[in-house]
Amino acid sequence: QVRLIESGGGVVQTGGSLRLSCTASAGTISPYNVAWFGQTPGNEREFVAAISRDSMHTYYSPFVKGRFAISRDNDDNTVSLQMNNLDPDDTGVYYCAAGAQWGNTEDEYDYWGQGTQVTVGQ
Repeated sequence: QVRLIESGGGVVQTGGSLRLSCTASAGTISPYNVAWFGQTPGNEREFVAAISRDSMHTYYSPFVKGRFAISRDNDDNTVSLQMNNLDPDDTGVYYCAAGAQWGNTEDEYDYWGQGTQVTVGQ
């Protein structure tokens, strides 16, 4: 079991960057595949990116591919999401999730953080 905490959200202008972090406050993140999901206002949570437990595989939503990069440091118990060239459509709450399975749906992940708010201004 693992407890996840997200950080790094904030307010940026269009074209700006943010780096989100997902840290295990209890337990260890290394045995799990980890994903980021985003929930924009009025919409359901959607897949953003995922990374395998050994960092050998990454997977991105087509809406963020080329702009966002997911990485992990198992020694630091952290998974990061570098968000570049942000657009107002990226505004929302971003959640990290960990699980034994691998994929782009919520059902494949067992542990979730509370989320961090990202707001992109015009």
